Amino acid sequence: MIQYYNGQSRAVAEIYHSAIHRTASAYYTQSQTDAWAPTPIDYERWRARCELKRPFLYVEADTICGFIELDSDGHIDCHYVHPDFNRRGIGSALLKHVLRIARDLQMPRLFVEASHLAKGLYLKHGFQLIRSSQVTVRGVVLENWVLERHDC
Repeated sequence: MIQYYNGQSRAVAEIYHSAIHRTASAYYTQSQTDAWAPTPIDYERWRARCELKRPFLYVEADTICGFIELDSDGHIDCHYVHPDFNRRGIGSALLKHVLRIARDLQMPRLFVEASHLAKGLYLKHGFQLIRSSQVTVRGVVLENWVLERHDC
């Protein structure tokens, strides 16, 4: 696990876009995935985001396979694995890394708005389901779930 450094935002953006359009598309409609992750990818927006958020990256053989963001208030904002690396434990490894950091920093709570796809992963790792939620992104309604964990 490494933390983001300059120049990796393009790979992060492509993981995000691919994960939504190739993996999450099993749970969301084409209009929902298009709203969630527009094409073409706005690489400048992702560069600025990565500079601000400094995500943790899962790297295997010099390839960035997935990433996760942890905000100072305990919010897990983005957590994605490239579809070519699904079902290899990368999502769990990223989440366990964040759980260790939260414990080390004595964060009182972690919380996330998880997609259909990610909800099960968070439940498996001790998060509690708080409620379902609907968000409107670019005029399209998406459903997700708010989960939290207090015993980091």
